[in-house]
Order: sequence, then structure tokens, then C-alpha cells
Amino acid sequence: MLKYIFKRILIFIPTLIVITLLGFVISVNAPGDPVERMVSAAQSGGEVSTQSANLLEQKIFWRKKLGLDLPVFYVSLTSVSRPDTLYKIYDKSEKEALDRLIAMYGNWPQIQDYYHTTGTFYNALLAFAPDSNQLKTYDKSKISDVINQLRYQSLSLRSTYLDNVISSKFNTIGALLSSYPFFSKLQPQFESLKNNYTTVKTTTSGWKNYIPRLAFYRHNQYQQWLFGDGGKFSRGLLHGDFGTSYVTKQPISDVIWSKIGWTLFFSVLSIVFAYIVSIPIGVKAAAKKGSRFDKFSSLILFMLYSMPSFWLATLLLMTFANPDVFHWLPASGVKPATGYPDTIGFFGKVKLSLPYIILPAICYIYSSFAFLSRIMRVSMIETVGQDYIRTARAKGLPENKVIWKHAFRNSLLPIITVFANVFPAAIGGSVIIESIFTIPGMGSEAVFAIYNNNYPMIIAILTLTGFLTLVGYLFADLLYAIVDPRISYK
Repeated sequence: MLKYIFKRILIFIPTLIVITLLGFVISVNAPGDPVERMVSAAQSGGEVSTQSANLLEQKIFWRKKLGLDLPVFYVSLTSVSRPDTLYKIYDKSEKEALDRLIAMYGNWPQIQDYYHTTGTFYNALLAFAPDSNQLKTYDKSKISDVINQLRYQSLSLRSTYLDNVISSKFNTIGALLSSYPFFSKLQPQFESLKNNYTTVKTTTSGWKNYIPRLAFYRHNQYQQWLFGDGGKFSRGLLHGDFGTSYVTKQPISDVIWSKIGWTLFFSVLSIVFAYIVSIPIGVKAAAKKGSRFDKFSSLILFMLYSMPSFWLATLLLMTFANPDVFHWLPASGVKPATGYPDTIGFFGKVKLSLPYIILPAICYIYSSFAFLSRIMRVSMIETVGQDYIRTARAKGLPENKVIWKHAFRNSLLPIITVFANVFPAAIGGSVIIESIFTIPGMGSEAVFAIYNNNYPMIIAILTLTGFLTLVGYLFADLLYAIVDPRISYK
């Protein structure tokens, strides 16, 4: 048995690698710029990066923290026209613009000169200030407005790649520079910028885009995402670090631990009650096939199974949490809005939370009754028809002993197969039920992450669900051998 477990774990390793690669590819190709989201969240929340209050410094800080200042993977298939250091560009829009320029012209040295010149011209505009004597002649507010427009147009050049747009911006900048005579100091930098762009267009090397080149990187984003960076910013996925939330900027692992408790509680509660009730019903229905009990239980359970969970949840709320009908139970949450009193003990907390648990627990459990009982019934009917069951009955054994001792264990294999899906469900939770009853679990957190494009949380749930699915399969295999002596793993 131990040898079999060891082999299965070894087989899981490639699957886990594929799962992590899938999650990583989704996170890398997700729309939007995580750096911009982090910086925007810090500004809207009144926060300032610990590195510097400067916007550029904040972007650089978050790029390092998120590992975006590294190449994506160990190996990259590129062309000879592309440099192997393009990943160091901190601004995503600027990097995309450089990618497009390389794809159009293929001459990276000239494109690099043009890109550097845009930075030089923008820095010159930042440092530019007219003399005090010149300011006396003209309107200060108009001069300030022109300078701001120049800075905006020059900065936007760095994230622009279309020729007509770049030419239009050059014309706008030229017109602004000619509006006041003291802007003549900036004319040499502007002429150098235009000349460098003209060089890019006249010295194209598009053929370089068709010559492949392999680039290898020892340190990359996938390695840091998986193994961490030594604890400076990340401990890595293998150490339980799923990254930082784009919404709250908290570690994803902390968010999961704070949410998973209620999801596990309702999952375990539904599993225990569903199996305790469903298995005896299924066994009795199979033992008395065609009887009134079989027909009645089938009808009732079929009706329960046919009711959508969101419909039943709404019906329960409208009936038992409605001041106009029966206001017996609270409508949402898992505890009083004011929280638990500081002096209350464990059983006191259970007593306070019990009214909040009843309605969602019913919605969690009811659909499993029909599903599990029908599986148990079909499996039991098939087992009861076997020759060894007829032999046991021919020997005069009591019917209860024939059913529960000889037929029951061999009928559990389909139930065990279903039980393997319990592990991933414990992480994902019930999105619909948790959202309707406002349960602070993983299901509602998944919905919140999707609505807010919180990709690290989505990837964490995906990765954990895949891992627990493998654990469920392994656990099911072990239970097969326990309940059925005919199955052995050697």
C-alpha cells in the first residue's frame, strides 16, 4: 500500500506542474496592468510606498514586489530583432509600444535610441523653467498650461507606436514650442527626437523578425512565483504564498485562511448529514425495490433534487426571514452584526450563530439527499443481484445481515467516487448560497475576486482546487481497498 501511495504521489507531480503552469500563464496574460492597479489603490487609499512618494519609484517598487522586473520563464523563443532585456521596462504600455515598433521595423538599436531620446526630452521638460524676466511679459497661467501639455504629449510618445499618431504628436509639440520664444532652448532636443524617429523608419530591418532565437533565463517570474525570492518579497507558491491581493493588498494566503473556516464548516456539515441520511434511504429503497417506500422516497427526493438552490434559498428567506410572513430567522450573515461579546465562550458563540446557520445549511444539504440516495440505490440493486448474495440468502441468513454485511460494503464504490469531489468543493464553496446568505466564505470571495479582476485570488483558488482534486482521487483509491477486499494495490 505504501509503495502504491508513493507511486501515485510521483504521478501527481507532473499534474501539479501543469496546474501551476496553467495558473501562471493565466496570471501573466490577464488583462490590465497589476502595477497600475497597485499604485492606483495606494493613491486612492492615501497610502505612500515605503520606498518613495514619487510615482515612478512606486511603480518600480511594485514591479519588484510582484516579480515583474524578471523575464517570464526559463526559456523564451524570440527573434534576433528583440533584445533579451525588454522585460526591464517598468511601464507595461511602453513595453507594448516597443514590441510593436520592433515588429514593424525590426531595428532595435535605432528604436532604443529613439526611446531614450523621448526620455531625455521629457526630463528636459520637467526641468524647464522660464526666466523670471520672461514671465513678466507673458501670462503665467498660460505658460504653465503649455508646459503641462508639452509634458503630457512627450510622455505619451513613449507608449505610442502608430506612425500617424506619432507624427500628429510631433506637430502638436512643435506648435506648442513655437508659441513662446523662450521654448527655443528645448528645440535641439526636439529636433534630435524627430531625427531619431526618422532614422527608425528609414533603416528598417524587418527580416530580423523572422530569424528565431532562444533566450535562457536563470531567474524568472515563474521561478519566483513558485519558489519565492528568499523571503524578500515572496516565499513562493510551494510555501503557501499565493501573492498579493490587487484589491486589499493583503497576502492572498491570509485572505484564504480568514475565509475558509465557514466554507469548511458548511461543507463538512452538509457531507455528514447528507451521507448519514442518504445512505440508509438508498439501501432501504434497494432492499424494498418497488415498494411504497421506494416509490415515495424516489418522488420526494426527485422533487428536492429538481429545486435549484438559488430558488430554494430565496423561498426560505421570503418565508422564514420575512417580517411580513415568519420573521423567525435572520436573513444573512453567520453571526450578529455587532459581533460576539468579548466575554462569551465557545458554546455561547454556537448558540448565537445557530439561527444564522439553519437556512444556508438546509440549502447546502437538501440536493445531496436525492443524488447520493439514488446512487446508493442503483449500486445496491446491482449488488443484490449478484450470485454470492443469492447464496447467502439460500443459506438462510437474515435479510438485514445479507444487506448490511455482504451487500453494503461492495455497494459503496460509487459513493466513494462521489466523495472524492468533496475536497475541491471545500475550497470553492457554494458561490450561489454564500452570495445569497452573505456568508464570508470562499464562494463569496471567489465572486468578489471575479468582479474586481483580482487575478491572484482567482489563480490561488484554481491551484488549490486542482491540488485537492488530486488528493481526493488518492483518498478515494485508498477507500476502495478498505471497503472492497478484492481490490489490492501491489
